Amino acid sequence: MEKANNDRSRWSILIVVLMSTLMSALDGSIVNVALPKMARELNVTTSSIQLVATSYLIAIAGTVLIFGRLGDMFGKAKMFKFGMGLFTLGSLLCGITKSFPVLIIARIVQAIGAAGTMANNQGIITEVFPGNERGKALGFLGTSVALGSLIGPGLGGIIVGTASWEFIFLINVPIGIIALFYAFKLLPKTHKTAQGKIDNIGAILFMLTIVPLFGALEEGLSRGFTNPIILVSFAVAIVSFIAFIFVEKRKENPLLQLSIFSNKLFSLSIFCGFITFVAIFCNNIILPFYLQDVMNYTPEHTGLILMVYPLILAVAAPVSGHLSDKIGSEKLTFIGLVLISVGLLLMSSLNQKSTLLIMVMFIGAMSIGMGLFQSPNNSLIMSTVPKNKLGIAGSVNALVRNLGMVCGIALATTLLYSMMSSKIGYRVTDYVAGRNDAFIYGMRIVYITAGVISLVGAILTFYRLSKKDKDVDVGINLKMEGK
Repeated sequence: MEKANNDRSRWSILIVVLMSTLMSALDGSIVNVALPKMARELNVTTSSIQLVATSYLIAIAGTVLIFGRLGDMFGKAKMFKFGMGLFTLGSLLCGITKSFPVLIIARIVQAIGAAGTMANNQGIITEVFPGNERGKALGFLGTSVALGSLIGPGLGGIIVGTASWEFIFLINVPIGIIALFYAFKLLPKTHKTAQGKIDNIGAILFMLTIVPLFGALEEGLSRGFTNPIILVSFAVAIVSFIAFIFVEKRKENPLLQLSIFSNKLFSLSIFCGFITFVAIFCNNIILPFYLQDVMNYTPEHTGLILMVYPLILAVAAPVSGHLSDKIGSEKLTFIGLVLISVGLLLMSSLNQKSTLLIMVMFIGAMSIGMGLFQSPNNSLIMSTVPKNKLGIAGSVNALVRNLGMVCGIALATTLLYSMMSSKIGYRVTDYVAGRNDAFIYGMRIVYITAGVISLVGAILTFYRLSKKDKDVDVGINLKMEGK
């Protein structure tokens, strides 16, 4: 009887963690489809409105490692609940403001809360679930992150089309309150804290790396990358990053234990995860504008088309989990990356005359690839580190995922408007009515670039696989010679 109650308690805790994780990941992408309408209503340019998406991701990236360390010091459940409360408050502020600057501040509040939950969700699951169930629970967590990121554009389109853009934020408030209530009721109350103090110098240097770097990438589009402010921001980011590495190597309790990267499989899996999110978010930021501005689809129709992605992913992800037990996670990540590359390169052929069926087929190729890649890659990341470093691995995984999203948005918008400017003959930072040819030209370059980036990951994975197979063959031959 007690065992059954413990089982129910564990899975109830998992549901609470999954709810917050889904919302946090969802809010990284749900605004994308609403950006054109938000830009019109808030009276800002297309390039400026991207800050609604990027400010959220930058703030998460800048604070997630700090919350991971705070979770070790003061308790993962405490930091998780604090993060969830802050996220819900930020969502409310986003939904009730009509001011663009206030909206950006509210998004940052939301993001800091999301970082608190993201940094500690894997640690909570690791503490609550026994070894024989932990992998399954972490698998559900990985799927919720992927689904949250991919459902966002479709759900955002439906909400914007049937109501107003404010509801993409306000919908979080009742869900957040319910999740927070059960978090206080169910999450384990632990008084164990880690020794040592927060690495304040490391935290400051890390934020001085992330914020100026991605702020410069974002503002470089409108100000120009040769602008003195942009150049200074890049310089501050580079110097801060070098200083951060120098400090972390010498700290007894660093913010980021760099030794974790000595495992080549971990580092490669993290890198592949990063470039995949770069490539996918190139698509996520471009496709809504193509569907609404070039193809003249309504936000509702755009949302329904974008829902193809998560629906196929929901089918592909469990299948990939089953297949990984049979053929290995590494082979699946390679197949997934190849399919993502093929899908992105096919998307580069879209134009004004493209049919809905063709579009859905191309999106389907990408989503199957993502489904085959995401869960096995998360499993590889978490399986390459000892149990006492699962929290660090989870924080790093969340960090590079959000960095990938930010880089994808920055790369896509910079390439798009640079190519459009080249085509039109003067500098543009917005969609130009009547010049669909310029948009399609820029979009084609973005998709080809994203496809090549994903292909780099596939080549690295193939190299690792072939090297591993050679090592196995050598081992077998040595054993046979020994006999």
